[in-house]
Amino acid sequence: MLILIADAFDAGLAGKLERFGEVTTDHDRLGEADVLLIRSKTKATREYIDSAPRLKLIIRGGVGTDNIDKVYAAEKGIVVRNTPKASSIAVAECAFALMIAVPNHLVKGHQGMTEGKWLKKELKRTELCGKTLCLIGMGNIAVEVAKRAAAFGMKIKAYRQSGRPSEYAEVKPTLEEALAGADYVSMHTPLTPETAGMFNRESIGWMKDGAVLVNTGRGKCVVAEDVVAALESGKLAAYATDVWPSDPPPPDYPILRAPNVVMLPHLGASTKENLLRIGEEVEAIITEVQEGGAL
Repeated sequence: MLILIADAFDAGLAGKLERFGEVTTDHDRLGEADVLLIRSKTKATREYIDSAPRLKLIIRGGVGTDNIDKVYAAEKGIVVRNTPKASSIAVAECAFALMIAVPNHLVKGHQGMTEGKWLKKELKRTELCGKTLCLIGMGNIAVEVAKRAAAFGMKIKAYRQSGRPSEYAEVKPTLEEALAGADYVSMHTPLTPETAGMFNRESIGWMKDGAVLVNTGRGKCVVAEDVVAALESGKLAAYATDVWPSDPPPPDYPILRAPNVVMLPHLGASTKENLLRIGEEVEAIITEVQEGGAL
């Protein structure tokens, strides 16, 4: 068995996987690979999959599988798995860090200090305590965000397409009802036909004036031009994001030049601890698939 590690994982993972067979990071050996490990960078399209005729298993280290053509993989008899639980704490902490950064003016304050400016009077802080947080999606990551928000004394509600209740948030039946009155909105949805462009002129219009939108879900779940218009008008007080339509985004992506934006280069899942957890899940998946006779 040949295992191809196509993207960045924990440096020690290759050694741990050698008990299953040969492990390589050489992309030129894709055609020989039985197992493919990817994260966000590699796109397992139809064409990519056709370049790997021996492939039996694709594992995405992270949440979601929208960078994999799952329908075509299934047609080819390829098992597709991901590691949804491993990244929960890492991404939740990133989302909460962004939510803290905005009302505390961490970026503006730091930048001012580097420029010799003392902005004590100009930068007015607000607290998270007592504010209402709306979570879009209520999966593993959103649950971890909700736990942290509760510790900060926030009121928590949520919208999930299934409508299923949660012990961590008051789940509203519609997106419009969930967004109404929320001071902060934190996005935690995969990219699907239903969520693509989910935050647009109409849905942003349902939000409270001066609300803050935090996105650690998927960059394509927002319509960039509509977010920029809302920031420029003051409808949104800020947009804080770690996710983009591509890694990196195109230089002319509108949000890069918008006012009141806090941006990170897709760091959410890039913690040392998370990479170790992903590795553990990868080992467990390969063992499970192998014992099931698919490898």
